[in-house]
Amino acid sequence: MTRNTMPGAATPGETTAGEAHDVVILGAGLAGLSLARQLLLDTDRAVLLVERRDEVPPKRQKVGEATVQLSAYYFAKVLRMEAHLLEEHYMKYNLRFLWPTPGAANDGLEHYSQAYIRSLSNIASYQIDRNKFEAELLRLNLESPRFTFVAGIRDLDVRLNARDSHEVRFTAAGRERRVATPWVVDTTGRNKVLARKLDLGKPNAIRHGAFFWWIDGRLDIEELTALAPAARRLHPSRRHTGHLPFFLATNHFMTEGAWFWVIPLHGRTSLGLVFDRELVDPAEVMSVEKATRWVCERFPLFARELPKHEAVCSGGLKDYSYDCRQTISPQRWALAGEAGRFTDPLYSPGGDLIAIYNTLIADAVATDDDGELLAKCGRYEQLMRAVYAAYEPSYALSYDALGDAEVFSLKYGWELAVYFSFYVFPFINDLFTDRRFQPAFLRTFARLGPVNLGLQRLLSGYFQWKKEKKEKKGQKNQVRKGRGVDEAKGGAESGSAWEETGLEPVFFEFTRLCTLRRSEQAFYEVGVDAAEARRVLAERLRDLEEMARYVAAWIAARVLDDPELSTSRAFVEGLDLTRLEFDPEGWRRLREEAGRSRSETYPWTLDTEAMRPFRKAAPAPRYAMSA
Repeated sequence: MTRNTMPGAATPGETTAGEAHDVVILGAGLAGLSLARQLLLDTDRAVLLVERRDEVPPKRQKVGEATVQLSAYYFAKVLRMEAHLLEEHYMKYNLRFLWPTPGAANDGLEHYSQAYIRSLSNIASYQIDRNKFEAELLRLNLESPRFTFVAGIRDLDVRLNARDSHEVRFTAAGRERRVATPWVVDTTGRNKVLARKLDLGKPNAIRHGAFFWWIDGRLDIEELTALAPAARRLHPSRRHTGHLPFFLATNHFMTEGAWFWVIPLHGRTSLGLVFDRELVDPAEVMSVEKATRWVCERFPLFARELPKHEAVCSGGLKDYSYDCRQTISPQRWALAGEAGRFTDPLYSPGGDLIAIYNTLIADAVATDDDGELLAKCGRYEQLMRAVYAAYEPSYALSYDALGDAEVFSLKYGWELAVYFSFYVFPFINDLFTDRRFQPAFLRTFARLGPVNLGLQRLLSGYFQWKKEKKEKKGQKNQVRKGRGVDEAKGGAESGSAWEETGLEPVFFEFTRLCTLRRSEQAFYEVGVDAAEARRVLAERLRDLEEMARYVAAWIAARVLDDPELSTSRAFVEGLDLTRLEFDPEGWRRLREEAGRSRSETYPWTLDTEAMRPFRKAAPAPRYAMSA
């Protein structure tokens, strides 16, 4: 339901006398409503929120339901929405990733490999119904006497003034209104009012698309099987996965360059297909019928149920990602949410960027001294760019690696460890607005940049190597079948120390990667000052550099079919973390240089057997539960 506090009767065509508000926010979506609430809770500023739509929230279902630790903490704790989230939305059971098993029917969940975190996070996350959540934000904002809301505006015009108050003009209920304000914040989403006006748009390297739709009722992936209920409950895979309900997770069904999400809402299920445009033609998937067919062909378990459901509503974006040259200015304007930058929905970072940007913007709005504001905006813009840019290689360089469970598990384990340490930990300690913390943070964070860039290229190269190897093996097997060779005895390649696991699903718990488990411990480092935070990040950086070295050594040992390489001190220390790439010839040379000294073992502090579930005759998984 739409409400606004605009004064009543007016003659059509009448122009109001000038109004004044401390902050004018353009756009009443998630970013704008959240920023308004943060300003009302944490500052004394009076806020005017304007929206072109007549209804807020709209009747159409809004996409972007999944939260992760940082955004969930922001919504629940900073905006004080925890009770509403617990009562009206599902608590989320982490992120799960699933892959079909080659050669299997894949028409039941039991055929799929899975990677996951088995225990719930110390920081709760949620699957939010955007319409319901935004309606509650608006209702709470309207309780404040410092909040004014105007919907259904037309003819919006923003006139920025570097020396004095800005002027925002618009028409509402038949009259023109002129508003003077020190601060204008654009949260108009893809309308990008200020970015277009100031020519701030900037392309990035991510060329992906998405199609999404909603169905009534719950699509529970655990029921997509021919197994009887008792067989499902007692299936041996439960030894690995446990018994918490899978449907509460954001379930990602993975293939090369694309993934399909299944997200539960109360009374509905959100479905979405995200794809690299170089690997999936948008024309093949940009309708409910086409997307359903595409999903059922690649993940046949959905053919049991998905075609039976009509879409409640749907939408799509053929090319959704973009950058922005600037998102905050000492001239007292800013951009948040999709009005500024957007990366990719994998890992649900949109809410995280809203949380970080809104927090920096709110602190800037509360700053009265011009000199202090100038310094803050310089630091905050640098920080905004850094946290956005760190995501880009993950999406632009190694989206193909989504198609392999082993490669993706290395990728996600690394990225999640970085996220826990350098995103969640500073945010829950209010450190991003601490001027004593920011320079050291940016210097430390910058050290990860070239490492991450190289790792993403390495992972993509490893995926392509594995893909080519499997294709060649498949061709050989076809020849052998034609000759009548018994594949079980003489048809499969042999002699490799690290053969693939075969046709059985693999179950991988991400916290087998000790670095990730240690990074999660930062959630318990609360109330630290800037000096202590720098110590924590220095420890986490050492852990992450060790993990990067482990990933590179593991891949090199796998490619060269030499398991001992991953523990050889001379070889491991010879890897240059700032210049990582998929380089078999370089690894061979490094192995030769290591020579006799390769027998000395590298002093790993992590579990070098963590990835063994992806190899034949692997030992039973050893799960280390998070504290």
